[in-house]
Amino acid sequence: MSQFLSRIYFGNTLQNWLISLSIFVAGILLIAIFKRVVLKRLKLWAFRSETTLDDFLLKNFEKSIVPLSYLAVFRLAMNVLELGPKTASVLHIATLLYITFFILRIITSVVKKFIFSFIRTSENRDSEEKQANGLLLIINIIIWVLGVVFIIDNLGYNVTTLITGLGIGGIAIALAAQTILGDLFSYFVIFFDRPFQIGDFIIVEDNMGTIEYIGIKTTRIRTLSGEQLICSNTYLTNSRIHNYKRMEERRIVFKLGVTYQTTSEIVKEIPEMVKEIIESTKDVRLDRGHFSGFGDFSLDFEFVYYILSADYNVFMDKQQEIYHRILCRFESENIEFAYPTQTLYTVPNRKMQEVQE
Repeated sequence: MSQFLSRIYFGNTLQNWLISLSIFVAGILLIAIFKRVVLKRLKLWAFRSETTLDDFLLKNFEKSIVPLSYLAVFRLAMNVLELGPKTASVLHIATLLYITFFILRIITSVVKKFIFSFIRTSENRDSEEKQANGLLLIINIIIWVLGVVFIIDNLGYNVTTLITGLGIGGIAIALAAQTILGDLFSYFVIFFDRPFQIGDFIIVEDNMGTIEYIGIKTTRIRTLSGEQLICSNTYLTNSRIHNYKRMEERRIVFKLGVTYQTTSEIVKEIPEMVKEIIESTKDVRLDRGHFSGFGDFSLDFEFVYYILSADYNVFMDKQQEIYHRILCRFESENIEFAYPTQTLYTVPNRKMQEVQE
């Protein structure tokens, strides 16, 4: 029996081959038992939990860690055998490629999970998920390029020249395309800082409209007059933006004036009249109302109130209702609104009077 086990096949005894095979089969069986028993129960537990983090971890464990476990079992089995230099070199390269692939896969998966978890906090989830695809493409390219450089370095090649070349080339490309790169970095700012989102109504300098699309280089705005305005991302991040979508309520200040012929008793009652009208209007909060001064042709009043909605149509409807009720109330009280007028007083000329006498 010992002679039979001592026979040499491909540089190793039969006994070593059997030990290696036993280790490999035992490892595969252990992994299979783990998947069927432990991993299956963990999936059931994760399915019942409210969070999605455990589902994400188990999914990546099954897709990446389990395949790496197969590799670990295979390498453990191969360590029993005496391998030639060429075989060992091929096995080393294959192992390096295999491990690097799954590590990069885990990294990209974590980055994707982070970005989409960030997006879930947004109101415009669907539109931002479309934007995230372009962002993920750029990040994945960077990660896989770094992974290739890592593989080349671990294979024994000198990557200093390659990195230097990439650095010089990157500087040249950056100088040639600094506007494009500026817009790209501005896109990252817009994506993560969220100064505006798709569907927001914004005003930038003399331009106003609704955000339709946010791209890697440009953002497209549908203006009130109907045309599409295309702005670079750098321009938007460097500008002062009024975002009316973020408005929770609108502050209204309006003035009215009545004629100087209005009696003091009516002047005293006017602020209370208008306050009563504003306070009785739904979704409106009164701030203040006062007799504010003596104008050139009117007795002036100033009122401040808030529309408890950011919707522009609601704002106009409430303002129209308040103005109409004020008009009706003033008509019923015979209060006259003032308008620009001048009264000219003339004094008779004494010399003319003497001549006539």
